[in-house]
Amino acid sequence: MMTVLYIVLGLIGLLLLLVLAALIRTCLTSAKKSEWQPPRDPAREAEYAEKLAEMVRFETVSYKGQIRRERFLEFHKILERLFPLVHANLEKTEIDGSLLYYWKGKQSDKPVVLMGHQDVVPAEGEWKHGHFSGDIADGKVWGRGSADTKCSVMAFFQAVEELLKEGYVPERDVYLSTANDEEIAGTGCPKLVAELERRGVKPYIVNDEGGSVVTEPMAGIKGNFAMVGILEKGQGNLKVIARSSGGHSSYPPKNSPIVRLSKFMTDIAKHNPMKSSMNRQAKEMFSKMAPYGPFWMRLLFGNLWLFKPLLEILMPSISPQAAALLRTTIAPTMQTGSDGCNVLPQEATLTLNLRYIPHQNMEESNEIIRKLAEKYDLEVELIDAHPAYDPVDAHSDAFKHVEGVIGEVFPGLPVIPYVMTGGTDARNYQRICDACLRFSPVVYGPEQMKGMHGLNENIDTYSLPIAVDYYKAIIRSTGRM
Repeated sequence: MMTVLYIVLGLIGLLLLLVLAALIRTCLTSAKKSEWQPPRDPAREAEYAEKLAEMVRFETVSYKGQIRRERFLEFHKILERLFPLVHANLEKTEIDGSLLYYWKGKQSDKPVVLMGHQDVVPAEGEWKHGHFSGDIADGKVWGRGSADTKCSVMAFFQAVEELLKEGYVPERDVYLSTANDEEIAGTGCPKLVAELERRGVKPYIVNDEGGSVVTEPMAGIKGNFAMVGILEKGQGNLKVIARSSGGHSSYPPKNSPIVRLSKFMTDIAKHNPMKSSMNRQAKEMFSKMAPYGPFWMRLLFGNLWLFKPLLEILMPSISPQAAALLRTTIAPTMQTGSDGCNVLPQEATLTLNLRYIPHQNMEESNEIIRKLAEKYDLEVELIDAHPAYDPVDAHSDAFKHVEGVIGEVFPGLPVIPYVMTGGTDARNYQRICDACLRFSPVVYGPEQMKGMHGLNENIDTYSLPIAVDYYKAIIRSTGRM
């Protein structure tokens, strides 16, 4: 008995020593502060805001099952008028409304692809400014698509326009890629990638949306940070089906279809079956941000060698955002039942949207759902899915190259490798490019993050000149690759 007691006391003592070591290490590590603020250039802001506003005013909503090519061809006429030199000098390929532009450089090895999508999600509800008003007010451009992602599309077109005006010729080939159905995970970008495959093009860097210059990326982290997406979770939609012989609602059975679906979802809510684990990319993200946080954050996230197991347990209960960084998420999004208030359904369904984490990817996560569904006599039908792809190495030459360009254009702005919980078209490029980086060079504060796919979407006009400068710098930097 005494031996067990000594072992326990020894372990407690060792733990206290490790915690003491972490405390000392934290105290000896200097706290950092992000002080970068966007510069102002009123003349350029006004010029770029007008161009973006015109793009926003033309509604380009994408709908599942509809290509809407003719609608996007009309939008292309606006692009031709706003960026005449781009259309006069670059080779343009149009595929079902999606666009690929080729700017021949002095060399064709290590080409660069700059991306953003033309389409937007539907706009509903009451807005301060019209859904597609393109109003320029209070230092912002308002309307659906202003932040997601017509601002990026405008910025890289404008960057090329200005470089062409200077007579500049890029050191390496540059491609502009903009699909018309990113918001519905459509076939636009895959067709553009297939076209590049046909030409034998293998990009050195693909620069898409996803991350951005984010203000206060985590609670307790103050200031602006360049969040560069290096990992994108996979995504799948599963339909869970409960069947019965139906019947009259006046004598309901114990386990009718909706009851079984409810028990199934309650089980998931109470006992999430997905494993929480902090992968290498999440560790790098938290470690890089830790010095900018308060003491407790510097202690926990700056000493992951000690606190990682504890954080893997605690973080999913802290916030949904934290949980999404560590595990496959399960979101119920749609339901069906009977068509009558007094009729038991012969079939009821529940649609789940899953976002797959690499350590528990598509097949394993789907199988977990299937096994749990069997417990409640439910069937599972796969609607569509794609896995999480290999992440970009944050220590690779390509990442360091982009990090260097960000340092040139945004001096003093901390660069953080970022685990993306949403989806982008960049995943389609991963079969031909090892460095698909998700970074839109505009500032997204809490207001812009809230407006993404929500009410009152807008972008600050001060973001636009610096975004144009970033794309110009990426193009000019191709000579250093």
